[in-house]
Amino acid sequence: MQFSWQGVFPALLTPFTDQDELDLAMFEKNLKAQVDAGVDGIILGGSLGEASILTTSEKEKLVKFAVEKLNGKLPVIINIAEGSTKEALQQAAYAKDWGASGLMLLPPMRYKSDHRETVTYFKTIAQHTDLPIMIYNNPVDYKIEVTLDMFAELVSCANIQAVKESTRDVTNVTRLKNQFGDRIKILCGVDTLALEELCLGADGWVAGLVDAFPRETVAIYRLAKAGKIKEATEIYRWFMPLLELDIHPKLVQYIKLAATEAGIGSEYVRAPRLTLVGEERERILGIIRNGINKRPALPDYLSL
Repeated sequence: MQFSWQGVFPALLTPFTDQDELDLAMFEKNLKAQVDAGVDGIILGGSLGEASILTTSEKEKLVKFAVEKLNGKLPVIINIAEGSTKEALQQAAYAKDWGASGLMLLPPMRYKSDHRETVTYFKTIAQHTDLPIMIYNNPVDYKIEVTLDMFAELVSCANIQAVKESTRDVTNVTRLKNQFGDRIKILCGVDTLALEELCLGADGWVAGLVDAFPRETVAIYRLAKAGKIKEATEIYRWFMPLLELDIHPKLVQYIKLAATEAGIGSEYVRAPRLTLVGEERERILGIIRNGINKRPALPDYLSL
C-alpha cells in the first residue's frame, strides 16, 4: 500500500502468554487501542518487540495477523536487524511475501561496519526490494552512526525514504533538513525528545510509551503539528516521567508493565529477559500509577 512516513508509528510490543507463546488476543487488543487513538502506521519486530528472540515463524504470524486485522487501513512496517547481508535480504523478501508495507532497517548487527560497508549494506537491500525503507539511526545502542555523508550516498536509492532519528542529538533534525529538505522524512525515535524534534520539523514519531498511552502520544503529535505548542507541552510535561522509561536498558520490561497497568498489555517477556520483581518493580509501578492517576483530559485532537 502507498503511505507517507508521517505521523505516529508505534514500535509495538510482542505479547507472550505464560507459556511463552505469542498472545495474539492481547496483540489484537493493543492494536485496536492504537488504531482507535489515531496512529498512522505500526512497526513490528523492533527493539520493543523483542525482535532478537523471535523466530521467523513468529514474525510471519505477527505480520500476517496485523495485515489481516488492519485490512489496508494502516501500513505495517517490519524491522530488519541482522548480522549478515544475506539474512537481511531473506528477511526483506519474507516481509514482502507476508504483506508488509515497508521496512525499518538497522545497520549490520554484531559487526561494527565502516562507512563503505554500511552504505553498501543498505544499498544492497534497497536494490533487492521495492518496499519503502526507513533507516534506523541509533549509534547509542547499536554503535554505528549513519552520518550525513552516508545519507548523501543513500538517497540515490529511491526507496530509502526516511530515518528513525535516535542519535539523541536534536540538532541532527536541522542538519538533515538543511541538506536533504523533504527528501528524507525524519521520525523521532527517542520518546523524551519527541516534542523538541517535532517543533524543529520532524515529520513523525516512532514511539514507545504509545504502547501504553496511545491517545496521549497521538494528541501531542497532532497538537504540535497544528501549532498548538502550549497545549502539547502541557501533556508532554505530564508524560515525561513515563517517557523516560523508554531510555533504559529494561525498556521492554518497563513499557510492558505500563501497558499492563493501562489494560492493553501483559508483563510476560522472553528469556533471557525476566519480569520485574522487588524494589525495582515497585518503583516503576509507582511512576506508572502516578502517571495514570494524573492522566490529563485531552482535547479533541483527532479533529485537528
